[in-house]
Amino acid sequence: MQIDQQSPEWYRARYNQLRDRALGEERAERSGQGFIAMEDAAVLHRETVPGGWYWSTFVPRGQALRLINTAGNKGVSVMLWNADDLSERFNAGDTLKLQWTTRLSTGRVLFSDMGRVLASIINDTCGTSDTIMGGSTPSSNARNFGNAALRNTSNNMRLIAGKHGLDVRDVPACISFFSHVSVGADGGLSWVDGSVQPGGVVDLRAEMNLLVGISNCPHPFSPDTSFAPGPIDVVRWQAPAPAADDLCRTFCEEAQRGFENTDPLFA
Repeated sequence: MQIDQQSPEWYRARYNQLRDRALGEERAERSGQGFIAMEDAAVLHRETVPGGWYWSTFVPRGQALRLINTAGNKGVSVMLWNADDLSERFNAGDTLKLQWTTRLSTGRVLFSDMGRVLASIINDTCGTSDTIMGGSTPSSNARNFGNAALRNTSNNMRLIAGKHGLDVRDVPACISFFSHVSVGADGGLSWVDGSVQPGGVVDLRAEMNLLVGISNCPHPFSPDTSFAPGPIDVVRWQAPAPAADDLCRTFCEEAQRGFENTDPLFA
């Protein structure tokens, strides 16, 4: 369909179609159906990231990174760069608008600023993430905890970037998993409590060779009144090769086009 034929009704129907499919997949995920198991033999590396701290790693295409919210922290922030060309990185705006939603969970993908797919969300037992607010900052810590000197995601990501020869210009807005932020009818943002539980799991399958930065700091909207994030566990593992009907690769036409832009790089 030509863009001048896409009426408001067309956009509304398109949004509702993708929303209904996402809700169906989320119900299946919560019931245990469709969850991609991580076999012990597939585990390549394990890491524990203390509360407030950060970690970075390289994840080759085809491997996956499992985030385990061991302590039930309200927010774990992730940033992705193309390891073969660090000037290409995660783009929050494109990721949202190309998939018609602010709620990224199982079946969705994370787009780069070049229209390619950096990673796919193949498992998400929490079902909530935030790609609008970005991570915590000194000012958000001052507001929430009364101390701007506490560790925060903005500074953590800058430290990660510096260790890999990048600078502040290479650190755009990240995605925060285990964060339930709701967008109201008036466009306002608010935290929804009750979704984040200890032991929640998110698996990101690398669709490109990735540099991944992780910051274990509370989300800026976290209702916690004291700064006490617990440790998280991170596992790098060999994911099964995607099947022809792989959910992330077939969820919507926009994702399919993203893979068409990505796969030729590795042909």
